[in-house]
Amino acid sequence: MRTLPLLAALALTGCASAPDAPALPASQEAFWSALQSHCGNAYRGELASSDSRDADFRGRAMIAHWAECSDTRTAIAFHVEAADGSRWDRSRTWLVTRTADGLRLKHDHRHEDGSEDAVTQYGGDTLSAGTARVQDFPVDAYSIAMFEREGLDVSVTNVWRVEVDPADAGNARYVYQLTRRNDPTRLFRVEFDASQPVEAPPPAWGW
Repeated sequence: MRTLPLLAALALTGCASAPDAPALPASQEAFWSALQSHCGNAYRGELASSDSRDADFRGRAMIAHWAECSDTRTAIAFHVEAADGSRWDRSRTWLVTRTADGLRLKHDHRHEDGSEDAVTQYGGDTLSAGTARVQDFPVDAYSIAMFEREGLDVSVTNVWRVEVDPADAGNARYVYQLTRRNDPTRLFRVEFDASQPVEAPPPAWGW
């Protein structure tokens, strides 16, 4: 059962469309509507991939919380519980924004005191219309420069993917995924049950 009726959630978080929001291709408009249909909700998830480089994430509880919605931006906080269950890492927030050219994904990374991490605001823009359910975000020039500056050359071919079903769809899912164009073995994928809202967590750090 949903924790809030959808219309009430939209009203509380300001998810209604605005006439002056940048126009998007039909598939991206449908994707945006599906993404914002979850405004105010939180969902449990888990690591769905098996790359050994992500061993620290295996078996850890995860929550995706639609913490803030506006006509042009959706902020989804990604909370990860410590392996021993003693605390939560609330350092990550995914930002999906409407632009004049499509959709943009950025990663807001912060420390517990709210200050920005040295590696933050990286991501990319859509290069195609995608589909109503799936959008890909290849790494942008700003992020490549930052990765190189911070010694993270392995990340300069990142491609992020977001998958989402409308909140009223049966068995709705929300997925965040990372792959790399220069490394076909790289796969980080977390999946959330977007059909069963849970209690919203405390705000992400710095929010």
